[in-house]
Amino acid sequence: MTARIAYCTDMEKSVLSNNFEKRGWIQVGPDDEWNFYWAGAQTCRSLFSVDSGYRMNDNQMINHFPTHYELTRKDLLVKNIKRYRRELEREGSPLAARDATGRYIHLDFLPTTFMLPADYNLFVEEFRRNPNTTWILKPAGRSQGVGIFLVNKLAQIKKWSRDTKSSFNPALVKDTYVISRYIENPLLIGGKKFDLRMYVLVTSYRPLKAYMYKQGFCRFCTVRYDTSGQELDNMFVHLTNVSIQKHGEEYNSVHGGKWPVRTLRLYLEGTRGKARTDKLFADVTWLVVHSLRAVAPIMASDRHCFECYGYDIIIDDQLKPWMIEVNASPSMTSTTANDRIMKYKLVDDIISIVLPPDGVPNVHWNKIPANDKSGDFELLLDEELYQNSDHSATHRGKNSDRHSAPRWK
Repeated sequence: MTARIAYCTDMEKSVLSNNFEKRGWIQVGPDDEWNFYWAGAQTCRSLFSVDSGYRMNDNQMINHFPTHYELTRKDLLVKNIKRYRRELEREGSPLAARDATGRYIHLDFLPTTFMLPADYNLFVEEFRRNPNTTWILKPAGRSQGVGIFLVNKLAQIKKWSRDTKSSFNPALVKDTYVISRYIENPLLIGGKKFDLRMYVLVTSYRPLKAYMYKQGFCRFCTVRYDTSGQELDNMFVHLTNVSIQKHGEEYNSVHGGKWPVRTLRLYLEGTRGKARTDKLFADVTWLVVHSLRAVAPIMASDRHCFECYGYDIIIDDQLKPWMIEVNASPSMTSTTANDRIMKYKLVDDIISIVLPPDGVPNVHWNKIPANDKSGDFELLLDEELYQNSDHSATHRGKNSDRHSAPRWK
């Protein structure tokens, strides 16, 4: 007899509820006895807080790690990657090698970034060294393009400081902003900027186990990219967020301003060649692996948890990928029929991986499914499985198998 699985969710999305109901699960409230909780990040933080006093049993699972913000909050992501680089340098790892200009050779996948107000003086020094550059300012804890703007003059930063009544005194300012060098030479298709959204499932941080989803997509801007600097205030030119672009006059409701990643791959193979395209996608895998390694030692790895992250990546015109941010709750809203099909399959595959073969949540399950149960996810790294292998993607040396990337469709 099949066990009765009770699920709870605070997101009313059809791709979620249809998946749960297909399995015969029963919906309950957050105060009832539940087995599987697909929650918002804030709900998870409340549940794991010391004040809640809530303790989960062996047959309960939830879709966020307690300290996911170490990866998904913009300022902490930058802080943790910088710390990771310093640690590798102290260890003498070849991964931390730098070129003659001081740039990291193998770990240069994050644009130059500072925290405001704490790093304001450092930012000013960098700006004056490179005065003809554009920077993008983002609130550290916001998403969907909220509060983002571009600047290319110090006076614009000072005006923003005055307008927001936020003195550059770290002791007085509660909100942190990140300011990053803007990728001014993005790869354009049809004259328009785009970014790559990839899904990464982490089932454990210690040992680190992660999967990459093969069905990512590109999100396009609705207005042609402008290199003159005259369109700095036009977010339809610069930000790919669907929450912004869907209000653009040229937004295409049929394809939702998106390309499947397989279409991008075919386009690049035809225009740039297969070897360069293969290297690009191997480099995407590389940056994902090392961003996870950067946070793994400080992440609270609770066996009740799993997490699917949305990685946002910009590709420049040299086919170099840049990690822009990592989302803790990538949108499950469907903008097109194809979008709905993809996200339904994404959730279905996630559940198939994180639950044991009998379908009942169990924290003692090692979350290593049979090959035919992982759907469109491919194993990215498993430290437990490969810790003694010289060919593991988790190996810290430069001789890592960088081309053991998922076979992107």
